[in-house]
Amino acid sequence: MRTPLAALLLAGLACPALASERCDVPRAEWRTVEELTNDLTAQGWTVNNIKTEDGCYEVYGHDQTGARVETFFNPATFEAVGSDD
Repeated sequence: MRTPLAALLLAGLACPALASERCDVPRAEWRTVEELTNDLTAQGWTVNNIKTEDGCYEVYGHDQTGARVETFFNPATFEAVGSDD
């Protein structure tokens, strides 16, 4: 029984990290939506909409392959940080 208990305790320690926001960037450091749109368009994306969620920009549109995407981006670096897929 010790192994399952240890696993539960370790999982409990990881939960606060999973519950935190995806992007932890002060609002003053955010780049503009227009800059993100321009960067993605230059990479061949089609941007339909951008909203803010979990401290990130969430982009709805199509990537350079034409696939429909809902992708989260760090608002300061524009690094992709995940998706809802």
